[in-house]
Amino acid sequence: MLIARQKRITNIAEFILYMWQVEDIIRASGFDIEIIEKNIISRYKQPREILFEIRDWYSGLIKSMKEEGIEKKGHLAFLNSLIDDLNDLHLRLLNHSDEQNYRALYSQARPNIEAFIGKTGSQVRSEIEECVTGLYGFLMMRLKNKEIYKETAEALSTFSNLLAYLSGRFLEIEKGEEELP
Repeated sequence: MLIARQKRITNIAEFILYMWQVEDIIRASGFDIEIIEKNIISRYKQPREILFEIRDWYSGLIKSMKEEGIEKKGHLAFLNSLIDDLNDLHLRLLNHSDEQNYRALYSQARPNIEAFIGKTGSQVRSEIEECVTGLYGFLMMRLKNKEIYKETAEALSTFSNLLAYLSGRFLEIEKGEEELP
């Protein structure tokens, strides 16, 4: 919860990736809050009231995942909505005449996005979701110490660059520092 809160206000793409990891942790823990408390919450060096807040946060996520029927796979509706919002901004930036930098980043990423969709047979709803999915797979491979080919890492860096720019703009707009293009 503490990490999620910080990521939510600093980088929306990292927040989504982190929350996908939390969903997987909840699944791996069998939706058992006692297991999560033992293996995760107990490791936080926080005051008791913060630990209770973290437990409540995980309990709420468990409840939401069950209510939304995503025990086996899928993502929480609010995360899907955030990806949709990012994709909407992505499309707006691509069509805005003052966004040459974003279009250049997209031009670098697009062939890699198409290649990933082709290789994985992915059923994603958008190119932005494919970028997030690709980066999540990369994160999981790194955590499992799997070999990552140079070409794959280079392709995923184009996803990362695109999402970093997009996330920055998203948060500027959300804070009211920028107008929606």
